[in-house]
Amino acid sequence: MNTSTHRRRITTGLLLALTLPGAAWAQAYPAKPITFVVPFAAGSATDQLARALGQSITTDTKQAVVVDNKAGASGMIAAQSVAKSAPDGYTVLITSNTTHAANEHLYKKLPYDPVKDFAPLTALGKGSQVLVVNVNSPYKTVGELLAKAKAEPGKLAFGSGSSSSRVAGELFKQMAGVELLHVPYKSNPLAITDLLGGQIDLMITDTSTGVPQVKGGKLRALGVSTQQRTALLPDVPTIDEAGVKGYDMGYWFAAYAPAGTPPAVVKRLHDLLVAGTASASAKTFFDNSGSVPFTTTPEGLAKFQAGETEKWGRVIKAAGIEAE
Repeated sequence: MNTSTHRRRITTGLLLALTLPGAAWAQAYPAKPITFVVPFAAGSATDQLARALGQSITTDTKQAVVVDNKAGASGMIAAQSVAKSAPDGYTVLITSNTTHAANEHLYKKLPYDPVKDFAPLTALGKGSQVLVVNVNSPYKTVGELLAKAKAEPGKLAFGSGSSSSRVAGELFKQMAGVELLHVPYKSNPLAITDLLGGQIDLMITDTSTGVPQVKGGKLRALGVSTQQRTALLPDVPTIDEAGVKGYDMGYWFAAYAPAGTPPAVVKRLHDLLVAGTASASAKTFFDNSGSVPFTTTPEGLAKFQAGETEKWGRVIKAAGIEAE
């Protein structure tokens, strides 16, 4: 046997040793519970969707899905945690545009790289937000709210518990030509609590968090953030209709694994998650939240994320938000 033949056989043997166990392992995936890390608190839209998808995956695989809420720092705690996790398919980030499109424009330094540290799996859904005030608030329309804000600049406070909520509020300020005080929270449900308690005056929140409070008679909806009204609140005008012409700010959900996750496991997770968006539990979430399913290939999510990152950068710059 000559030297080159011997080397080829050694190389082939090494490749087989590396490839076969991985293929067999991927085929058996999942062999234990999967953890969905969510960047926001329990009760948030992202949390509700994660739990709905988890139910579907448990039904399909007979493996438990554990939802781990790591709220705070605009999702950076959760994103960093997943970025540093083993790339074995057992830790998945169920997130939104907050961590993967907006944060890099809102903060000078991130503890994770939204592109290099993750393996995209699939987009999951899209939704709108709603401008809400306490039901006992004197403001019954966007016009009345703006009149007060213009009369007393900086007196009214808006809360936000996600970058989507923050940017929606900042864009509202910029386009309406008013000054509002921003109060940050770890998640939108926590901001809602203070809105109910009278500590802040308004917020623009995801419909899945805000609409139940509106229908429960605790909050009043003044406007919907997208260009189309939501079927959940058909009588509520869009913010554009209410007088802030051109206003449009929605949000999206997506799933990511740590970078380096084997392609076969990425495909399996993608297939499970896409199937999950069509499940009964997910349908209930989408119907109740006013959001809609939106799925992609892993490559499609990477392309979509790149476009959205550019878009959010433009919006944040136009809103005059300085990176912290």
